[in-house]
Amino acid sequence: MTCPTITPPEIARLRLAQYLSPAFPVGGFAWSQGLEYAMDAGLVTRATLPQWLADWLDRGAGWTDAVLVALSLRAVDHAALDDLARAACLSAERLAETVEQGTAFAANVTALTGQPQPAAALPIAFGRACADMALPHPEIIAAFLQAQAAALISATVRFLPLGPVEGQRMLAALQSAILAAAVRAASATQDDLASSAWGADIAAMRHETMPVRIFRS
Repeated sequence: MTCPTITPPEIARLRLAQYLSPAFPVGGFAWSQGLEYAMDAGLVTRATLPQWLADWLDRGAGWTDAVLVALSLRAVDHAALDDLARAACLSAERLAETVEQGTAFAANVTALTGQPQPAAALPIAFGRACADMALPHPEIIAAFLQAQAAALISATVRFLPLGPVEGQRMLAALQSAILAAAVRAASATQDDLASSAWGADIAAMRHETMPVRIFRS
């Protein structure tokens, strides 16, 4: 019986940073998870963005993705977990966002490692690729959440009168909550996969009918 290869922590942290870099070609810059509609409608402003991000992390797509990453890190049947991740998407654009990015992520990992990675929703593809890393699962989940939060803040910097330094301050202010969410998600089960960020879900649905938009979700 061949034992699985475990990536040493030092290499694992570099690989984790590579996977979550904006330069890793998954197209994350093109999506906003409904934020574009919310900003256009005046629901999200410079003043309200921190609360939107906090809700995203605690009870929205941030939390559900964190749970899915945690489940994927220890999964045996990733195909079944991918089905669950797709079923958890409440809008067509949200489904397209996670599947298209996950498909690109899996293809990139295949090219880098030579080990075939089937297409999957992004948190499933990411968790599966990181499962051999000798790192604490909360650390991996927190890194994923920070990258996702940074992408959302980047979208707002492009849309709102919000400077990049102010956006970085918001990200820094969110880091304690990111760590807490990652610790909670690390031991989560499928029963913890739930969302109550209805405003964000409705914004994602309404984004589909915007006549002019710069983001795909």
